[in-house]
Amino acid sequence: MSGETIVLVERDLSWRKKIKSMISKAGYKVIATSGDGISALKTIRIRQPDLVVLDVEFPGIDGVDVAKIICQDNIAPVVALTSSRSVQLMQKAKEARVAALLNKPVDEGDLLFSIELALANFQDKISMQSKIRELKDAISERKFIEKAKGILMETLGCSEKEAFKKIQKQSMNNRISMEQVAKAVIMMEKLKGS
Repeated sequence: MSGETIVLVERDLSWRKKIKSMISKAGYKVIATSGDGISALKTIRIRQPDLVVLDVEFPGIDGVDVAKIICQDNIAPVVALTSSRSVQLMQKAKEARVAALLNKPVDEGDLLFSIELALANFQDKISMQSKIRELKDAISERKFIEKAKGILMETLGCSEKEAFKKIQKQSMNNRISMEQVAKAVIMMEKLKGS
């Protein structure tokens, strides 16, 4: 725990105070509280907390629906609180990708453990998404370079190695990526064909 920020959404004011106290005592920073789903969503979007602790039962928009929006938009992990133990609620919480579902009255140890676990798993998820984006970008770049090499090999009658070196040299000389050079080669070839 290093002062991660949390938005607490709890309809019952006395429970809100108790949970806020538990969270704050553990070193987390509660940056906002709310008692309903609509204002909670607005606050969460504006404040961008590290985690949301959310009561799933309040009037208006359903708490699980709020959790689903938060998780789909990849804003923060959600630790949900409930006084119900229904199978239907469990299923909805799973579909919403809630990190944890705790029954009220909330045990302080369980709450803090769930918060730590949710934060760690969310960081792993973000890291994995970043790696996936990097790999997709690398594959995309490689496709352009391969196509440009083929064009250079055909038009200049050079080997694959020579074509790659030409792209690499242009990249270094012009201080642009090899992908940009490859796209320029491809564009020139398209313009010649027009």
